[in-house]
Amino acid sequence: MEREHSGANQLLAVAALAGVGIAAPAVAEEAAPAEAEETVTQAPIEITVGMEGDEIVIVTGTNIRGVDMGSLLPISVVGADEIELFGVDSGDELLDMLPEQGQNFFNEADNISGGVNSARGDVGAYNLRNVGTGNTLVLLNGRRMVNAAGFQTEEVGGSFVPVNSANSNVVPTFGLDRLEILKDGASAIYGADAVAGVVNNVLETDFQGLRLRARYGLYEYLEREPAHVDAAWGTTFNGGRTSLSIHGTFFSRNRVNAQEDPRWAESDFRYRVDEGSAWEGNTNFRNNSANSLYGQFDLVSSASGAGLQGMYTDRAGEFEVFPVGDSRCQWALNEHVCGAADGQGTERYNLNADRDLSGKLTRYTLLGYLSHVLDTGGNPIEAFTEVMYYDSDNNTRRHPSAPFSTVKLRVAPQNYYNPFGPVGSPNRLPDLPEGVPDEGLELEIDNYRFAEIPRIVDVAGSSYRLLQGLRGGGDWFWEGAVLYAKAERSDVTKDRISNNLIVEALWDPTPAAYNPFSAGVDTNLERALIDVRRDSETSLFLTDFKVSNDEMFALPAGPVGLVAGVEYRREAFKDDRDPRLDGTIAFTNFQGVTFPFVSDVVNSSPTPDNSGSRNVTSVFMELQAPLFHNFDVQLAARYENFSDVGDTVVGKVAAGWRPVEKILLRGSWSQPFRVPNLVTVNETITARQNTRTDWACQYAAENGGDPDQDVLDCEYSMQRVAQGSMALVPEEADNYSFGIVVEPREDFTIALDYWSIEKSLTVGLLGEENHTALDLLYRLRAGAGNCSGSIGNPAVERSSDIDEESAAIYAAAGICPGGDIQRIFDRYQNLDTRTIKGFDVAIRYLLETDIGRFRFNYSASFLNELSQSAGGAAGELVAAQRDGAIPASVAVVGFADLVQNDGNQKQKHRLAFSWRKDSFGIGLTGAKIGKVYHERLTLNDGSLWWLAPMTTWNMTFDRYIKGFGDADLRLRVGIRNITDERAPLADRYFGYLSDVHSDYGRNYYFDVRMTMD
Repeated sequence: MEREHSGANQLLAVAALAGVGIAAPAVAEEAAPAEAEETVTQAPIEITVGMEGDEIVIVTGTNIRGVDMGSLLPISVVGADEIELFGVDSGDELLDMLPEQGQNFFNEADNISGGVNSARGDVGAYNLRNVGTGNTLVLLNGRRMVNAAGFQTEEVGGSFVPVNSANSNVVPTFGLDRLEILKDGASAIYGADAVAGVVNNVLETDFQGLRLRARYGLYEYLEREPAHVDAAWGTTFNGGRTSLSIHGTFFSRNRVNAQEDPRWAESDFRYRVDEGSAWEGNTNFRNNSANSLYGQFDLVSSASGAGLQGMYTDRAGEFEVFPVGDSRCQWALNEHVCGAADGQGTERYNLNADRDLSGKLTRYTLLGYLSHVLDTGGNPIEAFTEVMYYDSDNNTRRHPSAPFSTVKLRVAPQNYYNPFGPVGSPNRLPDLPEGVPDEGLELEIDNYRFAEIPRIVDVAGSSYRLLQGLRGGGDWFWEGAVLYAKAERSDVTKDRISNNLIVEALWDPTPAAYNPFSAGVDTNLERALIDVRRDSETSLFLTDFKVSNDEMFALPAGPVGLVAGVEYRREAFKDDRDPRLDGTIAFTNFQGVTFPFVSDVVNSSPTPDNSGSRNVTSVFMELQAPLFHNFDVQLAARYENFSDVGDTVVGKVAAGWRPVEKILLRGSWSQPFRVPNLVTVNETITARQNTRTDWACQYAAENGGDPDQDVLDCEYSMQRVAQGSMALVPEEADNYSFGIVVEPREDFTIALDYWSIEKSLTVGLLGEENHTALDLLYRLRAGAGNCSGSIGNPAVERSSDIDEESAAIYAAAGICPGGDIQRIFDRYQNLDTRTIKGFDVAIRYLLETDIGRFRFNYSASFLNELSQSAGGAAGELVAAQRDGAIPASVAVVGFADLVQNDGNQKQKHRLAFSWRKDSFGIGLTGAKIGKVYHERLTLNDGSLWWLAPMTTWNMTFDRYIKGFGDADLRLRVGIRNITDERAPLADRYFGYLSDVHSDYGRNYYFDVRMTMD
């Protein structure tokens, strides 16, 4: 309650400040000058860059100057003032407002499970059309942006595949002149990766004067108080031949911890399920952990032989510990914990006890633009320079570590705190049976978490970009530039645990040993704590040259434009893992398994260092021609040669036809492509631990007399071992779009565009469960007649250990027996086909009246199809299931209709409305995401867990003051999420799909902007 009162008081203070502006002296009542008026950009703008009146048009979708690509291609343009109306703090929040943008898997709240393997810190990803991260080409002022340092995995088909993206948070929202979104394949224009489209961040490169802005925000329920300080300065000199503009931004916010809101505070979300619901009590919502400081321990030797069975342990020699005084206690252990035979119910751990949804963040960005017109005595030549620097620091709290179930730790017989330790140990239980040897018993630790302290993650990121270019010419315009960009990231996790050091501590006979029997009190964990780091970098070198003529020759309907050019770029990445992860410091477990299958970091998979680079040479040509006075076409082709994965040639055709002046029909066909990213090509052996279904085991249980799996256990942790491949080739796509644009009047436009993307040769992995299904298929084909040779899937490595009772169940089911799967070897391949189809709607209206100027923008994207069809071995599985060779209950994963599945929204809407009259203004923006379902919550009868649509509304109230000293002033009060909409419940870490929804609730901000000529 104290926090709520504090927020209310701060809101009253904000309102009071706004009131001061409204009650300003009479001079403030004058209308603001025309240059201070807000304008929402509706279409591509011509920007004068200082070439003595010659205007360069920066328009996404073409390299030819002076072409209105909106008449040929579906392009959305979001202007600076509309971006300000949204009230966003970062580029990822801006992308969330775009109907064309899909899920952002590079977000803090969703990157918990990936740990050090996630792209953590201040990072956001571009994902137009939900085609997948890496399928959107991102530009800055018309040229490529470097990818974010670091990568993570994303589910594509049967398993998780490394993906990367430009970082949406590098470009500040203050300093953007506009955001252009080409919703069409554009590889023929820009090269690789423009499958879903292109996002061009266009900076305000020609600003003149001084503009300062300060913004402070607060949240209704949270301690978060974001703050911005932004400045822009620009001038011209040398008689107007030289122009310089500089933008600087600073942003900070404090952390959001799960304990700040009861919706997130407890990781068991079953209490939020409605009473009487079919999901009431569903354990999928029970996201607390069976691993806690109250562990389960297994005797390594026989329990019956030691005489402990029934008295201290169950038949298998297992016991658990609980808090002293717990009703499950059966025998006393010490002043902290008691013991009981296994099976009493695990003491579970609240994973949200002290972890953050988002961390504490500071961010700095500096942008500079310099242009100078050279006096050559003929046609002028402009030299232009772009400089960008970005720096961020992020600090986040994460839940503490628990050992992998496949990397067991053991308590030595001589461990000082072992209750079954040696005779003479002060902690040996009294009156133990005679079967317990004098030297003590060795214990294996199960279901345990080193929960004494949380992990602390510090991520420092930086990026810079330098560009130097020249352009000029007369009838033939030419332009060339050299660009170098680099992104770096240092990810350091404090308070991790070394396997080697904790083993030493568990085998220590002195009081300095690690004590797993004290519920976290004085455990001596500090002796095993380590920092684990990951240092990543990406770089981009690019040089290009192009010539164009927008009137190369004339047809009867008008001039023909042509552009031709060449481009060379070098892309590189490095991923330097901690010595305890990359095998420099190796750990060997009790089974003798070592690197590259286990690491020296508890709860982290081994990962070797990785690096790679490629050189790309491109030649491209584009033609714009008016075939008739009302019919224009664009033809484009591009050849790209890659030093590592071959070459490709792609084309594009677009046309626009105006049967009447106020109606435009437009369409395009293109062949975009995506080059396999450098990680999938160069990755060495990388092991990841996951719980998966062993389908051969499942078949044996269901058909061999063990339907309840009392003997067999068919869902367990197994290791996937992935490798890169030089045999990969570029993914290919066919894109179509058809649209109609109706303009009843100049300031009123309605557009409807249908689009289709079919992408084949998608890079992926067959996946663990599909490999086990393939193993079942091969075993069914072999039968149980001869089990001496190689029977199953060769990619599946099974233990040779299988007891007679289990083997008999396999034999009764008619297949050769197999031990538990140890690991599955998978290699990246060009596999499957993805198909995405939908349509977009846009409405734009401007109305000038006596009571003010009204602007209305509405856009929406509707998804009709998002599916992935199986190829290769996955296709073999699908065919086998269709023919009845494997049961229908076997899940061939990753190949289905994915519309609305796990956040693939069927519809997404955005609205922006503004009113301005003299010195006052009001803005209203809204965003809606349609309903989706969470697949893992599907019931046996097929019932789906639907997440309701989510709509949020934002408002701004403005007061303009002219002549505030030598400046013009704008005071703005903003309210985001007016109706306090909260995210619908889902089975995720904080109870919602954070890659789709936001759950921070209503918040407010006060914004002051000062502008001087």
